[in-house]
Amino acid sequence: MNKVIFREYDIRGDVEQDLADPVVRDIGRAFAAYMAERGKKKASLGRDCRLSSEHFRNLVVEGMIEGGLSVVDLGLVPTPLFYYSLFTLDVQGGIMITGSHNPPSMNGFKVAFGKSTIFGDEIQYLRKLIEEKRFNRGKGAYSEYNDIVKDYYSFLRSNINLKKSFNIVVDAGNGTGGVVAVPILREMGQHVTELFCEMDGRFPNHFPDPTVEKNMETLRRTILEQKADIGIGYDGDSDRIGVVDDKGNIIWGDYLMIIFARDILKTHRGATFVSEVKCSKNLFDDVKKHGGIPVMWKAGHSLIKQKMKETGALLGGEMSGHIFFADKFFGFDDAIYSTFRILEIMGKDDRPLSDYLLDIPKTYSTPEIRIDCPDTVKFDVVNKLTNYYRNKFNIIDIDGVRILLDDGWGLVRPSNTQPILVLRFEGQSKEALEKIQSMVMEDLEGVMKGQLQ
Repeated sequence: MNKVIFREYDIRGDVEQDLADPVVRDIGRAFAAYMAERGKKKASLGRDCRLSSEHFRNLVVEGMIEGGLSVVDLGLVPTPLFYYSLFTLDVQGGIMITGSHNPPSMNGFKVAFGKSTIFGDEIQYLRKLIEEKRFNRGKGAYSEYNDIVKDYYSFLRSNINLKKSFNIVVDAGNGTGGVVAVPILREMGQHVTELFCEMDGRFPNHFPDPTVEKNMETLRRTILEQKADIGIGYDGDSDRIGVVDDKGNIIWGDYLMIIFARDILKTHRGATFVSEVKCSKNLFDDVKKHGGIPVMWKAGHSLIKQKMKETGALLGGEMSGHIFFADKFFGFDDAIYSTFRILEIMGKDDRPLSDYLLDIPKTYSTPEIRIDCPDTVKFDVVNKLTNYYRNKFNIIDIDGVRILLDDGWGLVRPSNTQPILVLRFEGQSKEALEKIQSMVMEDLEGVMKGQLQ
């Protein structure tokens, strides 16, 4: 068994090379043992539309039942509906089989205990259970629950108030989001143009990842052609959202957070909002300006969710389009629910979406820059760079190092999931951006070559 498949936030690997039948079956067995150790006996199970997901479902179910678990099979669903089952059905955890936004050759497993996904040491503990063959023996059961989409629709009807009808373009990237989102959007009075909304686990049109600009090209073009009000892109399992305004501009996760936070602060003055170190300074400044409490935290959706619980935050979000509503919702990342929340906001405003952020100070920023750096040294490199900057600048070191200048900032952090360093820069002018980017890149190169200590 390849240990690398047990990652920070999930279990994930190449279907042919890493996820042989015995390994997948053992994942089901290990989860059953994990649940049994904690006195829990019932779990939900969902799967995405990847070509391997149905077969993996059969294997995982075998392992779970052998281990004494009662399995409630939700069928083929977006990840947020699996999360929804944790809050609304009589289950104490579960597994979602999904490769999310990764290439078709990959697949994976998101594992939940209670109402939250496990991560870090808990994922490694599952690996340990498999390696030591510490499986539980019992007689579980299997049942199907086919009404989770219907239940979710009922929740949306009861909790969302769409005051206007908009022209919407939805690009589901051939993942699971379109078949759930489009019918309820239409039922609630919206005019929808569909792009790649039929499920196809080969993802023949583009990778289902709305954080990559080229994956949004068809969506942007169609919005302009149709004179649509908004475009929505979903990743493969619909826990991440991409939004495009009426002029074809992408609204990245941090700026989407500004729109949502402003709306929440109208009724919840003093609310807390959690976002990650990669986000624009404008987000944190704008939350403060509108009477909220911004919390900058470590990147990673499990870490953001954990910090939200700790601080009582009403909203959390990441650059990658994971948006977590605890306001009127359950606090998990759900791109379909986020779609309805932005339409609800638009229904209360006569301006086009492209006008919403005109008052935000103009800044210049890079996308994420990824630099190869072996897992064995990446943390050491960032520690050395942090220590080098500590006495030279104001820094934030909760997740890597964010260097603060008067006219911009730069970030270097080690990825939790890959052998890379993640960099991002923002400046109040193009010159400020170039200045901080060149300084940090030069210093980072010095650290990596051993010239700076």
